Amino acid sequence: MPVTARQTVATVAAGALRTCRLSSSPLLSRISSLSRNHFSMLNRPPPNYPGHISLTKVERGALAIGSAVGSLLNPRRGDLIAALGEATATPFFIYRLRNAMLSDPTGRRILRDRPRISSETLSLAALRQLPANSVGRTYAAWLDREGVSPDTRSNVQFIDDAECAYVMQRYRECHDFYHAVTGLPIVVEGEIALKAFEFLNTLLPMTGLSVFAAVRLKPEEKRRLWEIHLPWAVRSGLKSKELINVYWEEVLERDVDELREELGIEKPPDLRDIRRAEKLRKKAEKAAMKEVET
Repeated sequence: MPVTARQTVATVAAGALRTCRLSSSPLLSRISSLSRNHFSMLNRPPPNYPGHISLTKVERGALAIGSAVGSLLNPRRGDLIAALGEATATPFFIYRLRNAMLSDPTGRRILRDRPRISSETLSLAALRQLPANSVGRTYAAWLDREGVSPDTRSNVQFIDDAECAYVMQRYRECHDFYHAVTGLPIVVEGEIALKAFEFLNTLLPMTGLSVFAAVRLKPEEKRRLWEIHLPWAVRSGLKSKELINVYWEEVLERDVDELREELGIEKPPDLRDIRRAEKLRKKAEKAAMKEVET
């Protein structure tokens, strides 16, 4: 079978790289390091963890722009929001969040243990049997009310550092606990409010960029967001402790009100109750107008 020029170049490059790795020369080691770091779409380094995909700077920028536009057009696309989070978290923001964990005793334990949150690691049936105002019961009740599962969070792919990838995975899997503790539903209005809170708590760019999805809200929803939930997000986000350092698996039996107070989180007005009351008001007004017309 004839050998193409590309195959020849690949063979020579691979042999040179093996030579660099085996050599003790600092210069050859430096060349080897540069060869591994300067990659292209056709020459990627091996993954740093299962599922990892290295991106060039151009690819990372394209992923950030494409996922930002896509998630703005459709805020329910969790895969695009996840990609946006990973593309914009490096090189600074995810390291800041990792360092926040390293500076906290509980955060260091989480990094050491690397727990995962799923229906396999948490028994939802057992959580439903906990006291009514416990963190675990509140979490399970929120999942049931919203019709979601802890298994819907996709795995991190585009963050190069394995430890930082876990930090992003942990943030992603704890997101529903933030929903449960605040009571915010997964409607777009509630997601924007929670993302605003998360931005001030984590400083992850994706959480701040998600607020721009407010342009798609209806006028009444925008008014509520600006008058009620964004002020709440600013107040709680600025004074709350780093939620990434909460070992949720160890506080499931605690009283949720006590935990909120400890973390510095103010519970916002119930958005579902507000939306329900607004719907009933409009329905009553419509019925009254019909009566006047007749």
